[in-house]
Amino acid sequence: MVRRVFNFMYREVRGLHQAAYILALFAVGSQLLAIVRDRLLAHMFGAGTELDLYYAAFRIPDLMYVLFASVLSVYVLLPFVSRFSEEGGPHAGAKVITQIFSLFLIFFSVVSLILVFSASWYVPKLFPGFADHTSLLISLIQILLLQAFFLGISSLCGVITQITHRFVLYAISPLIYNIFIIIGVVLLYPVYGLLGLVIGVVLGALGHLLIQIPFVLKSEYRFGVSFSFDWKLIREVLLVSIPRALTLSVNQIVLLVLIGMASSLAAGSVSVFQFAFNLQSVPLAVIGMSYSVAAFPTLSTLLAKNKLVEFNHQLLTALRHIIFWSVPIAALIIVLRAQIVRVLLGSGAFDWGDARLTAAVLALFVISLVAQAILLLLVRAFYAGGRTMVPLVVSVVSSGVSIAVAFLLLASYQQDHALRTSLEQFFRLEGVLGTEVMVLALAFVIGQFVQLIVLMIISVRTFNISYRPLLRLLAEALVAAVAGGFSAYAALIFVVDGINQETFIGISLQGLVAGVMGLTAVILVYRVLKAPEIFEIYRSFHSKIFKTDVIAPQPDTL
Repeated sequence: MVRRVFNFMYREVRGLHQAAYILALFAVGSQLLAIVRDRLLAHMFGAGTELDLYYAAFRIPDLMYVLFASVLSVYVLLPFVSRFSEEGGPHAGAKVITQIFSLFLIFFSVVSLILVFSASWYVPKLFPGFADHTSLLISLIQILLLQAFFLGISSLCGVITQITHRFVLYAISPLIYNIFIIIGVVLLYPVYGLLGLVIGVVLGALGHLLIQIPFVLKSEYRFGVSFSFDWKLIREVLLVSIPRALTLSVNQIVLLVLIGMASSLAAGSVSVFQFAFNLQSVPLAVIGMSYSVAAFPTLSTLLAKNKLVEFNHQLLTALRHIIFWSVPIAALIIVLRAQIVRVLLGSGAFDWGDARLTAAVLALFVISLVAQAILLLLVRAFYAGGRTMVPLVVSVVSSGVSIAVAFLLLASYQQDHALRTSLEQFFRLEGVLGTEVMVLALAFVIGQFVQLIVLMIISVRTFNISYRPLLRLLAEALVAAVAGGFSAYAALIFVVDGINQETFIGISLQGLVAGVMGLTAVILVYRVLKAPEIFEIYRSFHSKIFKTDVIAPQPDTL
């Protein structure tokens, strides 16, 4: 039994679709656990000040994580490790990882100490709405810096698991992470309060790392600590990684600013924003992240060999499947948003007002699902060619747009009674407090579309790629989305008369029936239109995934 588990974890997977669907499968599991986590938090706290503090505490540690983990990321290091491995074998690649790990330990420790001792200065400025809870918020932030540390090292381990195509092992880590967070909610919070919650998060990050350690230690790419540096190599890595780190940091800064603005709105605004953001991240992780992660090693290899035609073909293939899935899914989520929120979060302290507002914010976020999913892939395409400055510049511009739009929309929303009334009536939020948070989500969405449009224009010139082959699929996806949305809506109207919506079972059944009918309509439309993607998916499942060779670990690698 134990050997079977190891065989499964060490499974070597090659090919875009096989890797993407395996990653997607585990992403679904991880996101289901994340939903359980959020439901527990919603049940215990509702959308209130305590949960606002919990979510706000993540912003600085998350910023630290993206700053440093970007240098440790597979998207930066994999080309270097591959190059040195080809020249000098796996041990030469391991030396690259060792040097980067050693630098990470030094600089992360220094910056973390600065953040710990200066927290009393910057926290009140970043989160003015939590002036009465500054001491607690500082403590939460300081503990969560450990999370960033463990996840950073885990990212470095991810370089090894991905370069060896151990996508199963790579995908298990997020499951461990969410399991420990749930343990923190259920077991540690009753004893230690909010401090117990963040301790659970830190333990989850540690588990995220430890699950990969046995394979890493037995791998030819295992790394250690060294203070002997190849500064030419370090310079090359930093020239690639710093723009990427700044790109991701800019996105985190946008969220930091939006959360800071939300802290000054009605109590619970931060929680509503974060809950909706987490929910829209589920399909984003399953669709966009799965394909972008699976495609990156191949994209990197093709560009390294100057095979631009094959690179463009691989990129378009991944884009086709992202659009194929994300457009109809976005439509179904918009139609079923109320059922989704009520089933996943609607219990305990999370009341009907919280659910209605979260559903509205979710609908706004999901509008940009397609854009976000495509961006995940396009950004990695630029990283594959070492062109990390392009996503950075585009991200800075789009983030500036998001922040500017957020301030303008919030001012307009608060001053223009007609605008406020129109939006509240459109989303059926009359009488619900804290609707201002909707404009923050809308500002985020606008920034994502700006980033997508600009990056696509630049990619055409950079890779000499044409997106015209995607136009037919986009039209088919929109037709499928409309059919699925109307079918789901019709099912809601039909089912509502016969089901008690005041019970969990009733609302779950209503959403399930409507979702199945909507999804069935989507598939039927794709079949009628003879979309090639549906046949590619069928062939991948039946001829590839279930027949993928398993590379069993050698006795000395267990």
